[in-house]
Amino acid sequence: MTTNVMACIDGSRYANAVADAATWASLRLDAPLHLLHVPNKVAASVPSDLSGSIGLGSQEQLLTHLSDIDAKQNKQSAERGQQLLEAAQAHVLKSGVLASIIQRHGELVDTVAELEPSTRLLVLGRHGANSAVDAPHLGRHVEQLTRTLRCPMLLTKDYFKAPQKVLLAFDGSDSTKQAVTLLANSRLLAGLEVHIVLVGEDNELNREQLNWASVLLQEADITPYSRIITGPVEQVLTQYQELQKIDLMVMGAYGHSRIRQLILGSTTAAMIRNATLPLLILR
Repeated sequence: MTTNVMACIDGSRYANAVADAATWASLRLDAPLHLLHVPNKVAASVPSDLSGSIGLGSQEQLLTHLSDIDAKQNKQSAERGQQLLEAAQAHVLKSGVLASIIQRHGELVDTVAELEPSTRLLVLGRHGANSAVDAPHLGRHVEQLTRTLRCPMLLTKDYFKAPQKVLLAFDGSDSTKQAVTLLANSRLLAGLEVHIVLVGEDNELNREQLNWASVLLQEADITPYSRIITGPVEQVLTQYQELQKIDLMVMGAYGHSRIRQLILGSTTAAMIRNATLPLLILR
């Protein structure tokens, strides 16, 4: 049963923003908040070939010594992870949310996939703790998660504020219609402005599609503003969000439209890398 908001917490500069975004979502959805940390496994390095350099007994002693170092480092990593989780727990408690903390060992992607059936929304930062501060690419785990998971994902930068204006990239495809339906059936954006932008020709079909989306969102206590704009998709969306001072961008991740290609196609990393605001990806 998909009931929880799950926040991926690590030692990166995104940790507080992730906690803030997850707290906002938890309160809006009236859903329990879980803070997840998966420590990076630290392994002591060992030469691939020790034959001829030391005797058998010495080799066994060295391997035992390295194993002890490995265990000590991983224990320290787990202790640090517990401290990160407790700090995040105290941070969200200031907003009145009592979060549960979860620390698992293994791979982050595998762990999140295991917990996905009970996850209503996954919140994470654009980069992980091992990424360079100004790295031009997505974090390795972020890239994998955005491509493989089916649950909605909220991807934040290093600062998060509660959004008032939201941009929904819409093209009339099954993917974006599903996104509209999901938003209409959720309390996440209730009471907010949602700007529905269709990048394409201003014709009767597109106007009908926008009207359908506007009516559905309005019935869900969302204030819709619809626009049809011609031009390159990425450029139009970027310019619109800057002009209208948009706080959050929403995109559907399935279908075969140009918008889908921005999320799951060859320009995935570029689209998210260039985003100057949080991105909600709906499945």
